[in-house]
Amino acid sequence: MLYYLIQYLERLYEPTGFQVFQFLTVRAALAAMTSLLLALFGGRWIINWLSRQQLGESVREGESAGAVSHAHKAGTPTMGGIVILMAVLGATLLWGAIVEVYVWLAVLAMAWMGAVGFADDYIKTIIGDKEGLPGLAKIGAQVAIGLIVGLVLYFWPGFEEFHTITYLPFFKERVFDYNFLEAAVAYDIGWAIYVPVVVFIITAVSNAVNLTDGLDGLTTGVSAFVVMGLLILTYASGNRLAADFLNITYLPGVGELTVFVAALAAACFGFLWFNGYPATVFMGDTGSLALGAAIGAVTIMIRKELLLPLLGAIYFLEALSVICQTLWFKYTRWHRGRGERLLFMAPFHHHFEARGTHESKIVTRFWIVTAITVIAALLTLRIR
Repeated sequence: MLYYLIQYLERLYEPTGFQVFQFLTVRAALAAMTSLLLALFGGRWIINWLSRQQLGESVREGESAGAVSHAHKAGTPTMGGIVILMAVLGATLLWGAIVEVYVWLAVLAMAWMGAVGFADDYIKTIIGDKEGLPGLAKIGAQVAIGLIVGLVLYFWPGFEEFHTITYLPFFKERVFDYNFLEAAVAYDIGWAIYVPVVVFIITAVSNAVNLTDGLDGLTTGVSAFVVMGLLILTYASGNRLAADFLNITYLPGVGELTVFVAALAAACFGFLWFNGYPATVFMGDTGSLALGAAIGAVTIMIRKELLLPLLGAIYFLEALSVICQTLWFKYTRWHRGRGERLLFMAPFHHHFEARGTHESKIVTRFWIVTAITVIAALLTLRIR
């Protein structure tokens, strides 16, 4: 909104020097600073309010009695994802071109899943039902926002030129077309492939980020590194010179997402101030589901979704560890009569914790791994 006000003042009183706000890098930097300040100062107020309302984390009996005890974290304020949402959405509304389809779609995806996560946290902390929102309700919400994002990206008139293509790393042509069956069937069926892919990615990333949220500062720090990588990819995809230099598809208008992504990165760093070990607040599903939806949606919009297993390798490993643990337990129980575990605990970070590694060391190492994989993902832009 402030961006449009400045545009109006520029037309009214030119020349005034307001032209500087037309530069995307300037607005991205201002959005990052605004988001960081909102997270730091607004976050303190929200955390105090959560504490006064006694909206603290409840630890299940199994978590305290098992191989890893988190009993000492009981009572720590949760629902801190409100801080991230407030910082990102506030900064984007101020400095972003919010009428641009890319921007409002990213804002919608994050706010949508933030609301779902808030409902889950509300049921757990205020109503007292530890099961939270039913799993089918969460999946339904993720599928719904995935359908909205996928259908808009495919059928919006301005995207017709590149709505079926995405970046293909390591290959010379650098492009994969979801409508690869068009020649065989003689009409466009790309949407039947592309939209389900979008639904799967947003659902998978949102859940993977949620699974990663188990140690102080883990998801926040990992997400900060991932989003910093997305910031570079977003700016390059929306800048014709950078896109040509890197031999990636130039996407007109997608550069406006840089403001949103810069605000998201700054909000993660701001929240980490409180969420780092020992955490004084947890993001809860309000934050983890919203972060996952935002990361998934942005990656899809800049047509870099095939980089996600590398860019978000920790998310991928965390989700994979849960899947493998569950499948192996069911397989051994069926064939051997007694369920066996591949890991001490799942997700993966709890496996290391159960082995005796301190959680702060696990978190730091996961940050380092993420930094390496993000750099590797960026290097794929020059490898063919």
